[in-house]
Amino acid sequence: MRVFIGFDLLDRQILDSDGLPVGNVDDVELAVEEDGTLQIVAFHVGAQAWGKRLGGRLGATIAGAATRLQQRQPAGPIRIPLDAVAELGSAITLNISRDLLVEPELETWLREHLIRRIPGAHNDPQR
Repeated sequence: MRVFIGFDLLDRQILDSDGLPVGNVDDVELAVEEDGTLQIVAFHVGAQAWGKRLGGRLGATIAGAATRLQQRQPAGPIRIPLDAVAELGSAITLNISRDLLVEPELETWLREHLIRRIPGAHNDPQR
């Protein structure tokens, strides 16, 4: 199957096996096969991947903030392996629950320190 990464994958919404949002594809990890073809191995999600893709000062600031808040190991963007993908369509559907994935630390920090203080904001148990 031929896929155009910039058109078919980047910025597509990712849904878990229950249809709940996980995030968007911010970058794609590729590997070179023995015959020289490129194979998609994983999708990267989160501010680190998006900031690097965005580039410039703004991208560096976003990626840097996400990196400074990161406590998990190994360091780097959230990686969703291709074998976790059930369907590629207008959205990318996973065959696993989002509870099995790590939540980006920058999103957690923003929700706890900024969003929660907005009048009328609810503490939504869903990400």
